[in-house]
Amino acid sequence: MTVKTTVFGYPKIGPQRQLKKALESYWSGKISQKELAQEAEKLIINNAKTIVQHGIDIVPSNEFSLYDFILDLSIMFNVIPERFQNISNPMERYFAIARGTADAPASEMTKWFNTNYHYIVPEIEKTTGFELKENKPLKEYELLKNSLNLKTKPVLTGPFTYLYCAKVKDYAYFLDRIASVYMRLLKELEESDVEEVQIDEPAMVLDLENNTVQAIIDCYRKITAGLSKIKVYIQTYYESLSHYEKIVYELPVNGIGFDFVDGRENLDSISKFGFPNDKILIAGVVSGRDPWKTDFTETLKLIETLTKFTKNIILSNSCPLMHLPVTVKNESIPEEILRLLSFANERLEELTLLKTAINEGKEPPEQNLSIKFTNPEVRKKISQIDENALDRKQDFSERYEKQMEILRLPLFPTTTIGSFPQTAELRKVRADFKAGKISLEQYEEFINQEIKKAIEIQEQIGLDVLVHGEFERTDMVEFFAERLQGFAVTKNGWVQSYGSRCVRPPIIYGDVWRENPLIFKETLYAQSLTEKPVKGILTGPVTILQWSYPRKDISKKEVAYQIALALKEEVMELERAGIKIIQIDEPALREGMPLKKAKVDEYFDWAIKSFKIVTGAVKPETQIHTHMCYSEFNDIIEKIYAMDADVISIEASRSKGEILKAFEKFKYDRGIGIGVYDIHSPRVPTVEEMLEIVKRSIKLIDKRLFWINPDCGLKTRGWQETISSLKNMVKVAEIMRKEAKDV
Repeated sequence: MTVKTTVFGYPKIGPQRQLKKALESYWSGKISQKELAQEAEKLIINNAKTIVQHGIDIVPSNEFSLYDFILDLSIMFNVIPERFQNISNPMERYFAIARGTADAPASEMTKWFNTNYHYIVPEIEKTTGFELKENKPLKEYELLKNSLNLKTKPVLTGPFTYLYCAKVKDYAYFLDRIASVYMRLLKELEESDVEEVQIDEPAMVLDLENNTVQAIIDCYRKITAGLSKIKVYIQTYYESLSHYEKIVYELPVNGIGFDFVDGRENLDSISKFGFPNDKILIAGVVSGRDPWKTDFTETLKLIETLTKFTKNIILSNSCPLMHLPVTVKNESIPEEILRLLSFANERLEELTLLKTAINEGKEPPEQNLSIKFTNPEVRKKISQIDENALDRKQDFSERYEKQMEILRLPLFPTTTIGSFPQTAELRKVRADFKAGKISLEQYEEFINQEIKKAIEIQEQIGLDVLVHGEFERTDMVEFFAERLQGFAVTKNGWVQSYGSRCVRPPIIYGDVWRENPLIFKETLYAQSLTEKPVKGILTGPVTILQWSYPRKDISKKEVAYQIALALKEEVMELERAGIKIIQIDEPALREGMPLKKAKVDEYFDWAIKSFKIVTGAVKPETQIHTHMCYSEFNDIIEKIYAMDADVISIEASRSKGEILKAFEKFKYDRGIGIGVYDIHSPRVPTVEEMLEIVKRSIKLIDKRLFWINPDCGLKTRGWQETISSLKNMVKVAEIMRKEAKDV
C-alpha cells in the first residue's frame, strides 16, 4: 500500500506575524490597498513553498484570509448587510463588515466551534439571494499555479457549516438555495483543470437531526451533479462524525476526512460500519490543536488498523493547523520541554516521516515522550477538595444587599471589564524591560504612572467601580502563565484569534501552583489612589486552561482544579487586604463546552466547581464578578447561574442583544451587566444606541440588579475613542437613574 499526505488550515499570519503588521499598517493609513494585497500574495506563496519543502504531496490553497474565512464566503456569495451596501470600495466594505464604521455597527463576531478563533457571523434572511460574485478559490489556485507551477487543492467551508455559522433555523430551505452557488463554484474549478477540492464540514460532527442529515445529502447531490473530473473531499474535525453510516455511504463525494485525535470514536464507527470502497479515507492522525509531538508507535498502529478497512488512505492533520504556532524553531523554552513540542511546520515533518515509514518501511526516529513534572503538595491539595462543600455560605439576595450597602453604589452602577488601552509607548517600555534595557524598578514605576492616569481618567468620566487598567499584562492568560508554576511561555508562538489579533497560548507541562502573588501589588496600589472601589481582576481557571495548551497525561478537570487552587490563594489574599470586589473572568466557559451533548454535563460539572473553588470561601461582603463574551450563551444560562457569581458582565451589543432571549425563558435574579457597546470596533457608540440596549434589558432584568459596562476589555482601543465611549456610557446611566427617580 502507498499513501500520500495532505494538510489544511496552515497558519496564515506568517512566522513573524506579517499579516498582523500589514493589516494594522493599512488601517492606520501607512500602506495602500495595493501594498496590502501584495503582502497577502507574498504570504500565500511563502506558505505554499513551506508546505512543499516539507514533503507534503497535496498542497492546499484558498486558506488565506485578510480577516476571516467565513467573512470571505459571505463576500463571495454577496451576503452583504444592507447597512454596508453603500460602500463601493470592496476592501473598505470587507473591513467595515468586520470592524464597523462611524455609521454602521460591525457584524456579530463569535467563536468557531470550541476554539478561540472568532469568525464574523453571516447575516442571512429568508429573502437573502445567494450569488457567486467572485471565485476566490480559483483566483488563489491560479496564483500558485502561475507563480510556483504548483497544482493545489482548493479548500473552502462547506454549505452546511456556513449556514450553521449564520445561525439559520431552516437548514433544508437554505441548503437548497445555496446549493446552486457551490455547484457553479465547483464547476468553474473543474473547468480550470483543478483536480481535487476540499470542503470543510466540521458542523457534521454535531448531534444532528435525521432531517438535517438528509438535507445535507440532498444539497451535495445538487452540488456535485454534472461534475466528472474533479475529486470532492469532505473534511470533518474537532469530534467524531455524526450519523456515520448514512453520511459516509450516501454522500456523493470522493473522499471523507476524519479527526482521529479529538474524534477517536471515528475509529469505532469505521470498525462497526466499515468504509466504502469507492471513497478515499483522509486520516487526520497528527493533531492540529495540541503542541505535543505525535507518538509514532501509536499512530502507526492506528494507521495499520485503518488499512484493514480500506487501502485508499491519505494522511493528514486532524483539524486546521491554524490553532498551532508556525514552528518551534528559535524558541527559548527549556530543552526538556521543547523536545516534546511540535508546531505547524513540525506537523508537516511528522506526516512525511509517517508516510516514509509506511511506503518505504523506514522506521521513524526513536522518541522519548515521557514527562513528569509533579508537585506532591499540589496533588495532596487536589485530593482534599470536597466537591460537595464549595458553595458560598449565604444566599445571593442576602449578601448582595449587604455588598451594595457597603460599596455605596447607585442604581445602574457603571464599570469597565478590566483593561485599558495599551499604547505604543507602553509596549515599548515592556519590550525594553524584557530586553534588559531598563530595570524592574523603572518598569514598575512606569506601570504605576499608567495606573494613576487610568484611575484619574475613570474618576473624571464618573465611573462607579474602577479598574487598575491591566497595563502590566500582555495577555489575560499569558500574564498568569508567566507567574504560575507549571507553565511555559513561548517567544514566537503566535496564533490568530481574529483579524490582526494574535495570542501566544501558554503550554501547561506540569502541576500548577502559585509561588508568589499575581496581581496583589497593582490592585492595592490602584485602590490606594481612590475612595471608589477598585476591582481585583483575575482570569478564571477554565479560561486559563482553554486558552493554553494543556498537558495530556492527566485530565482537564484535574488541571483546572490545580489552577483554581492557585487562584483561590490570590483571591483570599486580596480579600484580607480589603479589596471588596473581585472579578474572575471566564469568557471561555462556553467555548470549552464539548460538541457532543453526551459529554456536556460532565464538563460543566467540573467547570463550575473550578470557579467555585476560586470563589466559594470568600466572605458574604466580598462581591464576586465574572465576565463572558463572544460565544453562544443563551443555551447555557442555567450553567452560568449555577456559578453563583454576584455580578456577571456579558457581551450583547455585537450580537444585537441576542443574549436577552435567554432571559425571556429563565429568570436571572443575580447582578448582571449587559454589554452596551462593542469594543472590537473603533467607532464611538451613541448614547441612543446604548440606551436602547439598556431599556430592552430592564424589561427582562430587575433594574436593581442591572449594571452598565462595555462588551469586553479596552486594551485594543485608543484613549480618545475609549474616553468618548465611556462618557456616553455614563450618560446612559445618568438618564436611566433620572427616569427611575421620576417614576
